[in-house]
Amino acid sequence: MEDEAPAASKSEVTASLLPEQTLRPEEAMVLEVLRTDESLQIDEILELVETQLTSSEVFTALFELEITGRVRCLPGKNYVRTM
Repeated sequence: MEDEAPAASKSEVTASLLPEQTLRPEEAMVLEVLRTDESLQIDEILELVETQLTSSEVFTALFELEITGRVRCLPGKNYVRTM
C-alpha cells in the first residue's frame, strides 16, 4: 500500500475573506509606482504616470485601490502601498 499525499498539500491554497479581484490597467499602473516603504505625494504620482494616465484616471485608481485595501492615504495626500 502506497502513501499518497493529500491533494491539499500538492497545491498551495491561500484563504481569503474576499474574492481575488483583478486590477484594471489604470489601477495596476498606479500600484506599480507606489512603494510599501515610502509614501508618495499625489503630485509625484501624477508626474510618474502623466504620459500614460489622465489625472482623473489616477484619482479614480487611487480611490479604488484604497477601498480594496491595497493603498493607504496618509495625511497630506500621501499614498503608500499596503501589499
